[in-house]
Amino acid sequence: MSGPPQLGHFPPATGGESLSLQAELLERKANPDRRAEATVIEAQLAKGRGPVATVLVTRGTLERGNTFVVGTQSGRVRAIVNDQGKQIKKAGPSMPVEVLGLGGVPSAGDDFVVVENEAKAREISDYRQRRIRETQAAAMKKSALENMFSSSGDVKELPILIKGDVQGSVEAIAGSLGKLGTEEVEARIIHSGVGGITESDVALASASNAVIMGFNVRANAQAKQAAAQAG
Repeated sequence: MSGPPQLGHFPPATGGESLSLQAELLERKANPDRRAEATVIEAQLAKGRGPVATVLVTRGTLERGNTFVVGTQSGRVRAIVNDQGKQIKKAGPSMPVEVLGLGGVPSAGDDFVVVENEAKAREISDYRQRRIRETQAAAMKKSALENMFSSSGDVKELPILIKGDVQGSVEAIAGSLGKLGTEEVEARIIHSGVGGITESDVALASASNAVIMGFNVRANAQAKQAAAQAG
């Protein structure tokens, strides 16, 4: 007859049991009773739906009607869609969902945070957009100087600015173009992003003598006018 099991000889836990045990021992639990926080997994400009972000809720509970800030964008949750394509009223921690109601397309990895009201959301997004514009202005000056000093080099550079409707596609296109260099000319991606082509994109391209490439997106009226003036 076999004796009683000895300490240290219990059957090994399965993957799910091991995670549950660690979560319980280490108290790795998200609080659902607070304003929601999430991370953007993917974002795109969907036809007929507008800007759509797939987010993973990390804290709190996201509810329809919540006001939020994500990257440089703000908005109000118009709809929440689960992984089965069904609209739901709320989403708790560790739940991936699609969110509609954004003012623009964010970037993958951006933090999605619910705030108390629309005024606060606009204040945060305006501040972040202002910082981006300042960064772009500095980049324009740097690109102009680089072009001035590199124009006499043996290898010519083709500056390119890329805008698209899906973050993953933009990254793939930028990566492919970056590898298409020859001994005479090589591509240099000066900026890439998701969303329509804007006036600031044209200004950056003009300062860098760059080509603008748009994939499944259009330029707004101000951008078209600026592009025509800049040639």
